[in-house]
Amino acid sequence: MAQKSVYVRFQVPKEAVDKAYQLLQVAKDTGKLRKGTNESTKAIERGIAKLVIIAEDVEPPQVVAHLPILCEERKISYLYVPSKLELGKSAGLDVGSAAISVVEPGDGAQSLKDLLKIVENIKKTGAGK
Repeated sequence: MAQKSVYVRFQVPKEAVDKAYQLLQVAKDTGKLRKGTNESTKAIERGIAKLVIIAEDVEPPQVVAHLPILCEERKISYLYVPSKLELGKSAGLDVGSAAISVVEPGDGAQSLKDLLKIVENIKKTGAGK
């Protein structure tokens, strides 16, 4: 398995990763997403991001290294997915995306709630640290 990047603070279970991709697919059609590192950073700073999804395979890692810190300062949940290409695709892009923020989940409100619970549990139990 590839070496985890320095900014990856916890391991996300595969079910949660799949749920995150599904949430993005629903939210892109019925809600609001902010795509890319810059847009996500702005959404976090404005306090409108409900969940930030960060790709684990971003090169160089400095591109997204500030996001987990910013999210924790603003008390915004975040999680990691293995592939920026898959992340971009789920959000309706033809290219990869280092980070995507869910601003409005739309029809994915329940999925968002479930994911937030999963993230909370991972952090509480320190799983995958």
